[in-house]
Amino acid sequence: MPVKIRLQRHGKKGKPFYWIVAADSRAKRDGKFLEKLGTYNPNTNPATIDLNIDGSVKWLQNGAQPTDTAKAILSYRGVLLKHHLLGGVRKGALTEEQAEEKFKAWLEEKENKIASKVDGLDKEKEKARAEALKAEKEVNEKRAQAAAEAALPEAPEGEEAEAEVAATEEAPAAEAEAAKEEE
Repeated sequence: MPVKIRLQRHGKKGKPFYWIVAADSRAKRDGKFLEKLGTYNPNTNPATIDLNIDGSVKWLQNGAQPTDTAKAILSYRGVLLKHHLLGGVRKGALTEEQAEEKFKAWLEEKENKIASKVDGLDKEKEKARAEALKAEKEVNEKRAQAAAEAALPEAPEGEEAEAEVAATEEAPAAEAEAAKEEE
């Protein structure tokens, strides 16, 4: 029976979520499978991959052929490297301990790269949030200034302004004189 390691789609429309499975190549894409090896969620950044490394290596040793996307995922998580190292152990080029040591060193380095990417994404997100807050504060200050200017009465300009100012100053004086005359 020809076995493939492939992705099986789950999730709703527009939000894919995949199971990584070992399945008969003649079975439907989302049909019957032999073993579930892990999950792949491309909706997160970076993509979330949960994988049973030992089970995947076992299927590769038994002759399962990964599809292109599954091969990329297996390579990203180190399954193909472990399969390669175990081939070296079978041939006598490495011991079991050396192979495990090399795999753990690679895995640690890979996790550091992933952690640095996540940190970089968090910093970019925080920077964008700070810039948005700064822009929002500027807009609010401009609005407050415009509202304050609108609340002040408009000051007339030019010669007409001087005439209006003089007229307003003469009006209280004229009212005061009129009040004195009445008394």
